[in-house]
Amino acid sequence: MASMQIVFGLLLISELAHISTASFYDGAEKLDNDLILSAAAEAKKLVDTAYKHTRELLKERLKSKNVSPHEVMAFFKQPVAISRTHIRSADYMQTTLQLLAEKVHSIYKNPFNISDVLTANQLDTIYKVSGCAFLNLPKSCTNSRYRTINGECNNRRFPDFGVSNRPYIRLLRAQYEDGISLPRGWTEDRKINGFALPLARAVSNQIIQFPEKEQTLDRQRSLMFMQWGQWIDHDIDLAPETPARSTFLKGIDCDVSCAREPPCFPLRIPPNDPRIRTSDCIPLFRSSPACVKGSPIREQMNVLTSYVDASQVYGSTNKVASELRDNSNQLGLMAVNDRFKDNGLDYLPFAKGEEDFCLLTNKTSGLPCFFAGDARVSEQPGLTAFHTIFVREHNRIATELRRLNPRWSGEVLYQETRKIIGAITQKINYKDWAPLLLGTETPRVLPRYRAYNDSVNPGASNVFSLAFRMGHTMIQPFIYRLVDGYRTSSQLPPVPLHLTFFNTWRVVREGGVDPLLRGLMANRAKLNRQNQILVDELREHLFELFKRLGLDLGAINMQRGREHGLPGYNDFRRVCGLSQPRNVKELAVVMCNTELAQKLIAQYGTADNIDIWTGAVAEPLVNNGRVGKLLACLIGDQFRRTRDGDSFYYERSNQFTAAQRNAIERVTMSRIICDTTKITQVPRNVFVANTFPSNFLNCSSIPALNLSPWRGRKSGAELEDHEE
Repeated sequence: MASMQIVFGLLLISELAHISTASFYDGAEKLDNDLILSAAAEAKKLVDTAYKHTRELLKERLKSKNVSPHEVMAFFKQPVAISRTHIRSADYMQTTLQLLAEKVHSIYKNPFNISDVLTANQLDTIYKVSGCAFLNLPKSCTNSRYRTINGECNNRRFPDFGVSNRPYIRLLRAQYEDGISLPRGWTEDRKINGFALPLARAVSNQIIQFPEKEQTLDRQRSLMFMQWGQWIDHDIDLAPETPARSTFLKGIDCDVSCAREPPCFPLRIPPNDPRIRTSDCIPLFRSSPACVKGSPIREQMNVLTSYVDASQVYGSTNKVASELRDNSNQLGLMAVNDRFKDNGLDYLPFAKGEEDFCLLTNKTSGLPCFFAGDARVSEQPGLTAFHTIFVREHNRIATELRRLNPRWSGEVLYQETRKIIGAITQKINYKDWAPLLLGTETPRVLPRYRAYNDSVNPGASNVFSLAFRMGHTMIQPFIYRLVDGYRTSSQLPPVPLHLTFFNTWRVVREGGVDPLLRGLMANRAKLNRQNQILVDELREHLFELFKRLGLDLGAINMQRGREHGLPGYNDFRRVCGLSQPRNVKELAVVMCNTELAQKLIAQYGTADNIDIWTGAVAEPLVNNGRVGKLLACLIGDQFRRTRDGDSFYYERSNQFTAAQRNAIERVTMSRIICDTTKITQVPRNVFVANTFPSNFLNCSSIPALNLSPWRGRKSGAELEDHEE
């Protein structure tokens, strides 16, 4: 595919040669087209070299079992299949612009943006020769009762809405240091709104850190509530890191250098850091850029569909979707593991990639990572358990549909089951989970569904990709496993979270998914309090299993927001119609906390500069919810657009018959666990805090999914099945 792009780009050169270059900007001559094409060719070589160097280096380190925590984090955020091709083209485009900026800067010293010296036609030239144009050719949509895997043509007027491998949308214009691509805080001591941004790690030390022994548990929410948040996030968005680990223009190895050179944006360590004294920085890499037509401004790419469509089960690209299916028969099933069983039930298949960090977490197990619709499946065991039971549920439903409709083809069985799983995911998210998150703000930020609106763009917003990381504040420092009767066992003790990342072997060798699900149902989430934001398992020990220097997830969240060019706290409060505090006194009113307001202003100088993640998670929680008002607004906005802009949303009248829709409305997460595990007692609502045995019921008391409305009829009110 990459070679096809380059051939396509080179064929355009003769066509583009006639573009006019005669114009001036403040004494700087518009760039010559030959220079642009030369820079594009050079950019391709630089990017390809950096990609190749990174792959060779990673293979060498995996072979020697010498990997670092940031390489682990990058592993599950690496693009695959067609996503990698999209990102390579976007890197070609961004690097071409960087080369041109350097060339102009060498002869023209006054401040400028590269867009000032490029015509619209020249920007289009770069878009074409990079391969971006080839990857984004207009789509021709056909009628279908089923979603496409990548989200194309969900909206017939705007076929690219919500599609995978597209830029995040912006609620506010990007605020880059140079107006084009440099992150906020790229140049140290450069003032923004009159103050230099503090080091993200310094803010983490002062605002986010707290003694873990003081952790407060949530009296009303279970760990299952936290886990669903991660599950649904992995359905909506993923901003992959660029595949390169060395700088494009200078070839600097970002793993050993603290230089700020694209694509490296390291986290600098403040003086007298309480933990990190052996390094000047924690390596961090920029999110992959996206192909953007007609603009040099950097945008980040979402490699998932933005719809709530169970893409974490089925994939967001056709290649991955095909590989996840059981192609050995025509039963509409998903592929399962051919080596191991979980007490007689299926595990997910193993991944077959050359690079596999799961193999390193227990060198004697020989167990690779699992393979699923989202690459983060093996990140931690609770997430793996969710992936496992939803694949089992697909196969259970497909088998029952075949019994009800023996003449249905394998393709119809797969598509109908996929549609049901997607609808169940939507129902649980919007009816059972979101109100518990948004509390009394729910009617305002996420009103009841009315109708599909093809003018609504469901695309994941860039700020949502940061705001929804609020779930990190609900994570406990341990993974809990419970045996039958929800009892603890010396054979399955609680495990510190940082010792469970990429531990496929802990699932397969230590009891399967049932103990994990019991642990999620019978234990409480951590409560986000203003003086207890993030546990040290995530702030000091993230991926520490691989090397002693663990990462700081709080600091990474802040740095990522700056890297994405996200404006500050007050800008987003303005978008949401909330007040914008200007001093300690006003911020104290917003936070209902004078001490916290003083700490924040001491760090940032002004509330305008507070990192969006930090300010949002620090706000007091709304009544009966688990987020503050700003997060309720930003998350509600995303969920509303993702729902109202989805032509396949399950409550839309033409998607299911009334009987089918009623059957879906009765499904709960409790019932899915009953149907896909050996667990026989569950709470009626798994998302609230429950105590065994008083709040638990036998599975026979939990309503089951009634599939009889699908007998002789596919999903959809007017779609009678006569042809199968």
